[in-house]
Amino acid sequence: GCGTLAVLEQNEAGIVLLRSFDWNDGLFDVTWSENNEHVLITSSGDGSLQIWDTAKTKGPLQVCKEHTQEAYSVDWSQTRGEHLVVSGSWDQTAKLWDPAVGKSLCTFKGHEGVIYSTIWSPHIPGCFASASGDQTLRVWDVKAPGVKLVIPAHQAEILSCDWCKYDENLLVTGAVDCSLKGWDLRNIRQPVFVLLGHTYALRRVKFSPFHATLLASCSYDFTVRFWDFSKPNPLLETVEHHTEFTCGLDLSLHNRGQV
Repeated sequence: GCGTLAVLEQNEAGIVLLRSFDWNDGLFDVTWSENNEHVLITSSGDGSLQIWDTAKTKGPLQVCKEHTQEAYSVDWSQTRGEHLVVSGSWDQTAKLWDPAVGKSLCTFKGHEGVIYSTIWSPHIPGCFASASGDQTLRVWDVKAPGVKLVIPAHQAEILSCDWCKYDENLLVTGAVDCSLKGWDLRNIRQPVFVLLGHTYALRRVKFSPFHATLLASCSYDFTVRFWDFSKPNPLLETVEHHTEFTCGLDLSLHNRGQV
């Protein structure tokens, strides 16, 4: 079906719809520009990325179509001094983009399954991680061809990964086996932590921007869960207010308690 990008604003009255854009295929992921508050990029079922400007009523500004299957993931680099976008696709490739250039700069091959998640390191310029249906987490360096690190993280499809905001060597993965696992890039033989509690596949996992050991996850079991992996009982809270699959979540960079 068709997809809609909804841009929302929070003010005293609550949450209001600021702008709405339609696309002729489903939209799977969205990322804000790190250098222009009005610009965002979506990825869609037709394999393309769309660049939108919330200051304009019509869109998109630009469409980049190179992936041959669904573009499932898109992320804008957060390190200063570079404005790069990475996308991951069901065609088993990740692509590097400069939004100012109309075509991809580089294609990363190596995964043997669908790529579900591509996330930039918040610490190391030009470094990103990808999670795949081939049961591996991979770390890449845009300055070097080929994969930097392959972690056989789960014995199931991995749907989500994220970097710790306080430790450049720590990543978390969430998989179809209902578990979250933490990985230290300096020693990948054993996970640093394993978090159990979800009863269906993990769809999205995110580290807190405020606490080094806090994370949030959501799942096809309709729940959102909050964890502190430093505690003996790491599950802090289970939120059951959704009545359908919870497919995505993120933590506010501005408001400590907001998800």
